[in-house]
Amino acid sequence: MVGLGHLQQKLANAFGAHAARRSGAPERSLAPFGSADITFSNSAPTGRKLLAHWLGGAGLLASVVLLGLAYTGGILLFLIGVGTIIVASILAAVVLSTRRSVARGISTRKKQPAGGGAQLFANIHDALGDITVTRTMDRRIIAANETFRQLTGRSAPEGQTCEEIGVAFRPGTEPHRYDVEISTPQGQRIFLWRDVVVRDTDSGRLLLHSIARDVTDERLAAQAREDARQKAEYNSAAKSRLLATVSHELRTPLSGILGMTHLLSETRQSLEQQSYLNGIRQSGDALTQLVEDLLDFSTIEVGRFQLRPRAESLRKLLESVVEMLAYRAHEKGIEIGATVSSDVPDLMNFDPARLRQVLFNVIGNAVKFTQAGGVFIRASKQDDELLITVTDTGPGMTDEEQARIFGEFEQGGTMADRSAGTGLGLAISSRIMREFGGTLSVSSEKGLGSEFSIRFTVAPEDDKQPRRDAMLAGNIVLLLAPVGAARMAISETITTLGGICHFAEDGSTARRTLLEMAGLGSRPTDIIVDHRMSGEFAAHLADRADIAGLGLRKILLVNPEERNAHSLDLFDAWLIRPLREQSLIDVLRGRMRGMEKRDALNDNQPGFSAVVPDTGDHGGLKILLAEDDPINAMLIRAMLDKAGHSVQHVTHFEALLDGALAEGARPDIIISDLSMPGGDGIEMIGRLRGHERRLDLPSVPIIVLTADKRDDSRRQVLLNGANRVMLKPVDPIRLLTEVQAVAALSARRAEAK
Repeated sequence: MVGLGHLQQKLANAFGAHAARRSGAPERSLAPFGSADITFSNSAPTGRKLLAHWLGGAGLLASVVLLGLAYTGGILLFLIGVGTIIVASILAAVVLSTRRSVARGISTRKKQPAGGGAQLFANIHDALGDITVTRTMDRRIIAANETFRQLTGRSAPEGQTCEEIGVAFRPGTEPHRYDVEISTPQGQRIFLWRDVVVRDTDSGRLLLHSIARDVTDERLAAQAREDARQKAEYNSAAKSRLLATVSHELRTPLSGILGMTHLLSETRQSLEQQSYLNGIRQSGDALTQLVEDLLDFSTIEVGRFQLRPRAESLRKLLESVVEMLAYRAHEKGIEIGATVSSDVPDLMNFDPARLRQVLFNVIGNAVKFTQAGGVFIRASKQDDELLITVTDTGPGMTDEEQARIFGEFEQGGTMADRSAGTGLGLAISSRIMREFGGTLSVSSEKGLGSEFSIRFTVAPEDDKQPRRDAMLAGNIVLLLAPVGAARMAISETITTLGGICHFAEDGSTARRTLLEMAGLGSRPTDIIVDHRMSGEFAAHLADRADIAGLGLRKILLVNPEERNAHSLDLFDAWLIRPLREQSLIDVLRGRMRGMEKRDALNDNQPGFSAVVPDTGDHGGLKILLAEDDPINAMLIRAMLDKAGHSVQHVTHFEALLDGALAEGARPDIIISDLSMPGGDGIEMIGRLRGHERRLDLPSVPIIVLTADKRDDSRRQVLLNGANRVMLKPVDPIRLLTEVQAVAALSARRAEAK
């Protein structure tokens, strides 16, 4: 059988078939196999399949049997067997010849599409303007399309490298992917180049096949965007540096001007000199506000504006702003008042500093342009939005003026109507409200005043906050006051809090109204008398027995600056306008007489009180003052000397560091400018704190004086170890207060250790 197997294998090889080993057959032997074990390299036709079966043994065994029978059975059978073998051999030869012809045809056809396909792809890339190059592994070109030849100007690049032709490869971040530069007849072009390693089917060697596409426009556009981004970042940084520089250079002399004015005001002066000093102070205040507006606007322009919301009381914020502006309003003889509806939660989430700035600008603008009448502010809720309206009785505006009122450096009215200022306040406020996600709008009519509306979405801090609409339930109040913003604010507040308010504009009407109310069973509980109506009250109500029999609580409403000019003999309590809601509740509920302490001066003025705070137990401190500006140094030193402190003055950071670490002579407090020769102020603070830790020394309290208003600068100063940061121009009285507070805190910490 082994011989038969070898015979089968030889016959199969002769006809182009291959024998497959049986699974499990010994490696060195070939087991006998049948026709199923013989296959042809190509799909065989029916005749060849029959031949395979014959070669597999059927035909050969039949021939052997026939020859045997012929030999034993006679000449006829023998001849038939021989003929059969001859026919089978001829058939095998014909099939073999046919197979070889077919194989040669197939081989030829296989080669033809390959070449045609390569040419087809080359034509496609040429049509697209793409480069195709084939190179050896040593980077020699063996083929290139027409696009490559035209762009490089080489009609026969074969045998050269791309670098020799002038193709410049840029380093890439991904393998086999680069940007390349090619000098073309149209100029320098950039191509995105990709390499693919392939194996040649004929030679078997590895080749680099490369495809490249022109991306010049995309790369130039990307570079332009990157250049623009870098330029914007540079400009932003330059603007920030300019802001810091301008802030320092303007605030420093301003601090000197206002501070020296304060020192001069404490000396003996004539009335004429006092008038001149007031003029200097007012001009300094105006210049300070101008600087603030310009710096705020520039901060928004350079994109460094950031909201910092937190839980805050809108009512208290609004009251504080109105109180700050009340002095200006009362000086002009106009009224100002505000009320907050009961549906406005006490605590809400918003940025109080920025909303205060908006309110101050809008309300201050209304006060500035109102010459008669007053300014009324109302806060209420409309669905999820907070609405604050500021209504004035000023000159009003035309439609054209309303359209441009929120533009930069714009003011409404004619030149004769305009007031001092930059025209930036409302522009800044409008920008801030956009950051809030809200709006600032105006409605006005020429000659009839204006109404500004501040609107933004706000959520209450806590849904379970106490209601305010029943705090004055049971109080029936008669308000004796002239028509105006103050009367409107008080009456709406009383109504909001659950009380009932009636009006009277003269003494006789007030008396008649009170008696009518009592006769109808609606007995009044309180009468509030505006100080401008105190004469009417004295003439018609004060000494009348019928009025006294009502048991009314009599309350005088007075401006803070008029408080000392009025006697309380005829009254049970008093209230100061603009009204604080809590004070009204306390007085009408009988919890206090209204003797609240409130500064009668303009709280917004950067000018200073003439009263130096008592230094108490903290007098006689050793203070190291670091200030390179001689005027400001003289101002601060004079204030500290007057307060009884000992001052050592240095003008650069190295001297400050030496003085702060001087053995046996360390200061109690350091007051330092942030910008001086000898280094960086923030770095100096860090170095000082580092030395103190290494030498195991107690930390000297540091108060930093800076003209840099940026929040990130302030945070950085505090994080590096400063105890307080004060913005120039520095209020000398506030500085003394901070010195006392810091010294007291330092002493308590020392005792605790």
